[in-house]
Amino acid sequence: MLQFTFIESDADLADACAQISKYPIIGVDLEADSMHSFKEKICLIQIATNDEAFLVDPFTIDLFSPLVEVLENPEIIKVFHGADFDVRSLDREMGARINNLFDTEIACRFLNVRERGLAALLKDHFDVDVDKKFQKQDWSKRPLKSDMIAYSVGDVAHLIALHARLVARLSAMGRLHWAKEEFDAQAKVRYENNHVPPFFRKIKGAGKLDNRSLAVLENLLALRMELAEKKDVPLFKIMSNQSLLAMATGRPKSPEEMVAKKMLSRRQVQMYGHLCRKAIARAMALSHKDLPAYPRTVMPRKNPEVMARITALKKMREKKSDSLGMEPGFLINNATIMALALERPVTRADLDAMDLLRNWQKEALGDVVLETLN
Repeated sequence: MLQFTFIESDADLADACAQISKYPIIGVDLEADSMHSFKEKICLIQIATNDEAFLVDPFTIDLFSPLVEVLENPEIIKVFHGADFDVRSLDREMGARINNLFDTEIACRFLNVRERGLAALLKDHFDVDVDKKFQKQDWSKRPLKSDMIAYSVGDVAHLIALHARLVARLSAMGRLHWAKEEFDAQAKVRYENNHVPPFFRKIKGAGKLDNRSLAVLENLLALRMELAEKKDVPLFKIMSNQSLLAMATGRPKSPEEMVAKKMLSRRQVQMYGHLCRKAIARAMALSHKDLPAYPRTVMPRKNPEVMARITALKKMREKKSDSLGMEPGFLINNATIMALALERPVTRADLDAMDLLRNWQKEALGDVVLETLN
């Protein structure tokens, strides 16, 4: 295991960051408690250089500015794996902006690597076995167990070496600049608070409900939010989205019906059944004018010509996906295909003016997109 230092004070963090700043590349990872708490939080920050790892305990640190300076230093490459969650978490808790980010998961998308989980990559490249059970551990508990510490060090110990291998392959394929554009876009994502009403906007399937059912769903979602916050547990540990949708459409009249129709377990009914019935009753009592409405996006009409262009673009995508060795949805997604089919750019200037494709997508697909459309 890579030698590591535990950082538990502002002074220790400042000293560690002074050391880390001397390196041109570092590996970074976070452990959080999203599986165990209502409001997830960073529970451990792991940073690795070529020589050692630093485990930062955010619960004992007040001044994070030295770490933020490292993360924002454009001269230091920060290697993450699947950085989306990490970037959003660092934004939420420190307002940090990651400059010069390298995401090994995104890099693998450009290399046609289908098994992109970190455990799979570590096994493939370094014959290292990772026990996935630690992903579900409660990282907010202290003291951290020795096997959890070993896992956290292992998560960053090989990132720099993995970076070197992926850069070599990307460079050989002429795709390093493609990947860097996607890394920069990933670094710009920001935290979004999902705990604000209307809650139904984040529920898949809510858009298909009538207004009365939507009101029931919103009341149930608000109830779940209140219960989860009081208990300090994730929403899914109270009731699942599927359970709430089933009650929103079925509107059970009794706890027995909730159990019989498998909307809730008997234990859930004992704890929350009467509260759910009250939430449903309040929604049923609302006047029509007070019912919520799902926000609708007015979609442009897809005439036969547009549909034909969509079909042609999707066929083109399949062929280019095979020839480039990249997954179709990553190469160009359906929303972009629809926009191109509706707008039908004729020239490169038209394509640029749409500001729809990344530069790497225009390099890989620009000419064939225009040929397909015209």
